[in-house]
Amino acid sequence: MTRPLDLASLPYPGRRQPLFAPHGVVATSQPLAAQAGLSILKRGGNAVDAALTTALTLAVVEPASCGVGGDVFALVWDGSRLSGLNGSGRSPGALTTEIVQSQGYQEIPATGWLPVTVPGAPAAWYDLHQRFGSLPFDEICAPAIDYAEHGYPITPTLQMYWQWALQTHRFLQGEEFRAFETCFTNAGRVPEVGERWRNPDLARVLRLIARKGAATFYQGEVAEEIAKFSARTGGLLTASDLATHTSTWVNPLSTGYRGYEVWEMPPNSQGLTTLLALNLLEGFDLSRFPRESVESYHLQVEATKLAFVDAQRFIADPERATVPTAALLDPHYTQSRRTLIGELARLPKPGKPQGGGTALLCTADAQGMMVSLIQSTSALFGSHVVVPRTGFSLQNRGQGFSLDPEHPNRLEPGKRPFHTIIPGFLTYAGQAVGPFGVKGGHMQPQGHLQMIVNTVDYGLNPQASLDAPRWFWEKGNAIQVEPTVSPALVQALLARDHLVEIGHTMDVFGCGQIIWQLPAGIYVAGSDGRTDGCAIGY
Repeated sequence: MTRPLDLASLPYPGRRQPLFAPHGVVATSQPLAAQAGLSILKRGGNAVDAALTTALTLAVVEPASCGVGGDVFALVWDGSRLSGLNGSGRSPGALTTEIVQSQGYQEIPATGWLPVTVPGAPAAWYDLHQRFGSLPFDEICAPAIDYAEHGYPITPTLQMYWQWALQTHRFLQGEEFRAFETCFTNAGRVPEVGERWRNPDLARVLRLIARKGAATFYQGEVAEEIAKFSARTGGLLTASDLATHTSTWVNPLSTGYRGYEVWEMPPNSQGLTTLLALNLLEGFDLSRFPRESVESYHLQVEATKLAFVDAQRFIADPERATVPTAALLDPHYTQSRRTLIGELARLPKPGKPQGGGTALLCTADAQGMMVSLIQSTSALFGSHVVVPRTGFSLQNRGQGFSLDPEHPNRLEPGKRPFHTIIPGFLTYAGQAVGPFGVKGGHMQPQGHLQMIVNTVDYGLNPQASLDAPRWFWEKGNAIQVEPTVSPALVQALLARDHLVEIGHTMDVFGCGQIIWQLPAGIYVAGSDGRTDGCAIGY
């Protein structure tokens, strides 16, 4: 298809309709955070101001998924070009494979100090503001501080995640875990849906960041509290690790797809996975087949499998390893991999290219600035390590490292791990179409793929695209599909040797946000119905 987007296509009657807005939009997974961001737009803030307010508020009202102790990636369209910010943290300088193995682990555990990497979120928020923000930073932080201090009502999705996390936490022993119960339970229980929840310790930390900037987190009062608690409870994170942290401005990667350009963050992000899969699909005319057909599902799944095995083999911190990005995206390599897609599901292996818990938000303003931002503590409440009096959990992003000494993503001191969180952006002929994303671990690149296919190949508007049934591949020939996928399609996939299971949780299929700008400048947006969020505008 070609622009303009065909927004008359509404093939899912009874589903929610997209939002149309002339001036600005915020789309995210929690209504209070979306409204906070919209209030900033209405006060004259730009899309980055709104994104930061939304992100900071999400750090308060979605504490299981993201927060001060996590990482951030962002894509910013400033009206003429796209910039990327890698706000992921590095491993402690003292953390080695030998230390992990000496504690009896064959892989990095999910909880405790070993998977903790330096939180990148505070620096990323501040760096985005310094480069693109227009309102004072303390004004941008104010809504989040207010919700932390005075409370907010617990939503159904948050309460469900909180319950899941508490089941994990009950088995954890050690001083590093004790403050979690004080911070995130009410006398040992999860707060009820609709119950007002306050976090005055987090309000204190956010006030410090609002007043003093990110420096207080990495070199000031908060850094001192983190470093002392780490030393006292067996952690390896030091004051030096925090003080040397920096965000990195990067050039986003792109690939062409049916006349559009799809943009992703470069490694150490897994965004390259989406681009590899789209390159493979470019050689097939998906529009020949109905969206809910075995041919369409099969081709998408097989392309995703091939993309993932290459991504998991080669993606690493580019500051510490050579990632053959250009070779992986080379048309000749793509064609050689495309020939591996046949009529039946198969178990792919990595190719040999020739050398040469998460919260998502999208914003757009009246001047055409747009932002795709994603932040995460990785697992629900991350490592479950909470430094007393801080009000947030530290991420467990270090679990993304490999302990294989030959792998480019091997664990090393001061290194960024393979990272699952990815923002996405779509352009056409060098002009912005808009930000999009789907959160949820390894669902993210295949969610991006499905949103682009829904939009470009099948002409679905943002809300219809997000509402449409999804599939998820993790390993082998096994795929999960949503219950809304027809039994006949399931049987047809089984006949092609896919091992099909019916999945039932949003934790598997993720949730997404999309904002597209129409050629006349009007925004059309959608927000995933699999969670509590919304797209709002004015």
